[in-house]
Amino acid sequence: MLAQQLGELLLSRNATVTCAESCTGGGIASAITDIAGSSSWFRLGLVTYANVAKQSMLGVSPDTLAREGAVSEAVVIEMARGALAKAEADIAVAVSGIAGPDGGSEAKPVGTVWFCWALGDGEISTRCLHFDGNRDQVRHEAVATALSGLIAMLKK
Repeated sequence: MLAQQLGELLLSRNATVTCAESCTGGGIASAITDIAGSSSWFRLGLVTYANVAKQSMLGVSPDTLAREGAVSEAVVIEMARGALAKAEADIAVAVSGIAGPDGGSEAKPVGTVWFCWALGDGEISTRCLHFDGNRDQVRHEAVATALSGLIAMLKK
């Protein structure tokens, strides 16, 4: 289980994690808190579904949202940095995407999801993926990708 593996890595490094979620709607935090004892390595999870929440809770710039849209590299970077600051955690993941069935466009079709993994020292990694399937499948894949990315960043 990815969340269990993440917890073991964080414990071995005496580190903590946080997440900022949009399209996953708390799925990452849920997967993490399914693990007994996760309170020792999980700081907090923020579901910032609406743009106003991204701005007020994570400090995402209204200009970035207007220029790039919520589903963009720039926004997930700002989300991850905001989550790190708010939680005072060592590593964060931020996710924003279009789970569907509506909301897609030619430029950003349903299934488009942006990820940012960020360390407290400033290192970041971003990725945009396009998942197939229905809303639940897109969200499930996004949660798994978010957790896998955290594990990969910790193993570097």
